[in-house]
Amino acid sequence: MDFEPSQILIAFALTLFAGLATGIGSLVAFLTKRTNTRFLSLTLGFSAGVMIYISFMELIPEAREILSDLYLVLSFFGGIAFIAVIDFLIPEDENPHELHLSEDMNNIRGLKRMGIMLALSIGIHNFPEGIATFMSGLKSPDVGIPIALAIAMHNIPEGIAVSVPIYHATGSRRKAFWYSFLSGLAEPLGALVAILILFPFWDPVLEGIVMSAVSGIMVFISIDELLPGAERFGRHHLSILGFIAGMAVMAVSLLLI
Repeated sequence: MDFEPSQILIAFALTLFAGLATGIGSLVAFLTKRTNTRFLSLTLGFSAGVMIYISFMELIPEAREILSDLYLVLSFFGGIAFIAVIDFLIPEDENPHELHLSEDMNNIRGLKRMGIMLALSIGIHNFPEGIATFMSGLKSPDVGIPIALAIAMHNIPEGIAVSVPIYHATGSRRKAFWYSFLSGLAEPLGALVAILILFPFWDPVLEGIVMSAVSGIMVFISIDELLPGAERFGRHHLSILGFIAGMAVMAVSLLLI
């Protein structure tokens, strides 16, 4: 299957935008004395709602038109297994899925090492997210844009998590920003891998497998990271409100397409 250069460029630009949102997180950490946890709870819940709705109402139905039920199920859970293995291999203390509020990091010893390890682990997690964002954007900008926004919103607190310990350890805003910024580059790197490895073999069956696997990745991220994070950073009802709002906004936007 051939793609127009403009399609590839748009999908890559969306992935780059989503990945570099970690840099926005570091700027937020420097410009505000305290993280607005209520807003963070709403946005993380919103991101989860967007990704879960798109997974089950857009990507899975389209993949089902191409694949048999068996391959659909295998691809979906294969995507979950892929991101789960990555999550499992990263030590809990340095896993971005196990973070506490950025303000709680101030008293932890070895802040510089912690920040560097967080940057590396977030980069590893961002790699499959980059593949998911790129492939969604390649399918359609109408699907890729909200997914890129959702990934970007959940990358912002990850950028905060990287920059705060490095800043307090070194006193350098520049170092803290660049570590945070570079951790987000794993997402466009994931897009490049998709271009180099998947494109030579691209056909309708592979497209269905990728869409189903991407759905699994996004569902896992939503359940394992975004919703627990939304609960931890704010109140239960705020996270649920954000989650429902994300699904509702995505539903309306798809109806209007």
